Amino acid sequence: MSSTTAPAAAGASISRGRAAQVRLQRFGSFLTAMIMPNLPAFLAWGLITALFIGTGWLPNPILGGYGDASVVGWEGAATQLAMADDGTTFSQYLGLVGPMVTYLLPLLIANAGGRLVHGERGGVVGTIATVGMIAGSTVPMFLGAMIVGPLAAWVMKKLDGLWEGKIKPGFEMLVNMFSAGITGAALSVAAFFGIAPVVTQLSTLLGNVVAWLADHSLLPVMSLIVEPAKVLFLNNAIGNGVLVPLGAQQVTEAGHSLLFLVEANPGPGLGILLAFMVFGVGAARSTASGAAVIQFVGGIHEVYFPFVLMKPMLIVAAILGGATGVATNALFDSGLRGPASPGSILAVLAVTARGSYVGVILSVVLSCLVSFLVASLILRASRRRDLAAGESGDLDAAIAQTEANKGKSSDALAALRGGPAAEAAGEAQAVVGGSRPVRSIVFACDAGMGSSAMGASVLRDKLRKAGVEGVTVVNKAVANLEDDVDLVISQRELTERARLRAPGARHLSVDNFMNSPVYDEVVREAQANRPEAGQEVTQ
Repeated sequence: MSSTTAPAAAGASISRGRAAQVRLQRFGSFLTAMIMPNLPAFLAWGLITALFIGTGWLPNPILGGYGDASVVGWEGAATQLAMADDGTTFSQYLGLVGPMVTYLLPLLIANAGGRLVHGERGGVVGTIATVGMIAGSTVPMFLGAMIVGPLAAWVMKKLDGLWEGKIKPGFEMLVNMFSAGITGAALSVAAFFGIAPVVTQLSTLLGNVVAWLADHSLLPVMSLIVEPAKVLFLNNAIGNGVLVPLGAQQVTEAGHSLLFLVEANPGPGLGILLAFMVFGVGAARSTASGAAVIQFVGGIHEVYFPFVLMKPMLIVAAILGGATGVATNALFDSGLRGPASPGSILAVLAVTARGSYVGVILSVVLSCLVSFLVASLILRASRRRDLAAGESGDLDAAIAQTEANKGKSSDALAALRGGPAAEAAGEAQAVVGGSRPVRSIVFACDAGMGSSAMGASVLRDKLRKAGVEGVTVVNKAVANLEDDVDLVISQRELTERARLRAPGARHLSVDNFMNSPVYDEVVREAQANRPEAGQEVTQ
């Protein structure tokens, strides 16, 4: 009995582990869908902060919202901006920095979260409720906006469901307007008294945890969680759910935050790719140079994940490299004024705080150096075996260990066993024989911006060179997929979620958005199904 019970129990454990991972990925994807569309606003706020606060590049007391007009000589402008000759002093002006971080950014996040749950009505009601929470709190309400925006939209969605189909014709607009207004007002009051104090305490608690880690020189420990989470696509729940809100709060207090660089530092990934360029073998070595440029300059960190999956021990290099970067920023008291997204060195430098350039640049360089040295030792130790085995070396054993660590078999790792030829054959088989012509293609990734945008660009270029017209290729976040497309291309780890969002579409899984043999098959199919001149395309 034990011989049959043990495998069953192990299978159940694997299933539960995979289900938990998928749920965490969905949660992180939902948080990302609230943050990513609003990153231009974060960047604008970071630039204004870097320029106009008292320690900025172009200190401006009106725009930065600091100082006193009588001291800095801005009496005329202050009087002009007062809108009323009532003796208002310049020290009462908020400038741009304060209102943006207090009101604009949380309200944008709340609106995005509300729209994800219940469309435009959800966005409006979620924003109204979040205003009440902002007014009742004493800290920037990024965490609160992520909670209240979707929650208020969910309440509105449930209420709309109560009278859906029961409203007499002609009264729909009246009911919709008043129901949303009354619900938003009630939730705003509830958020003011009920949710704002709780979220304020939660933000304070999380801030105290970070302060405790800093006081005990333990901030680099965060890399133990963040770096493995990145490779398994679980980092968004940590980055967008915790690090970005806490980092923005630290910026309001200290002018910069190193938390923005815990996940976005391109150094560890670059070090691993450089090690493959020197000590790798086969396809891994030949593709590492291109991946390094994409990762470091383009900021698409996903391109180095397959390299780590091939040799899971390389996660040690990523952890040590990330920890080195965090420790360097902590030592130099350096950081960024806003999120660096994508995680490109150009984005990092663009939002680096004045006076932090030495620390930030050193954090990237040293993290790259450490990850390169550690990864080189790991690759060097197995290089002879890898060369003797041709391309894979100990890849099969490494895949088995990786699957054990993940708790289930992985299609992405299984494809590595057969090499590029097997991948091309398997993916081509999935393409050929579609039930309808492909006229709309969506590249879906977790955030809908970085790697999927690059994949869409590659395929559009291939279609253009092949003379194929009438096929739209766009990129979206998995959470924003709709069931109105012909073909969805996603990374293997995300295909399961993509199918849930677009069950009527055909789905293809790839390991690398930048260089997949499936693209050529898609182009050939599009050419084969191309209508003749004047022939109407039917779905």
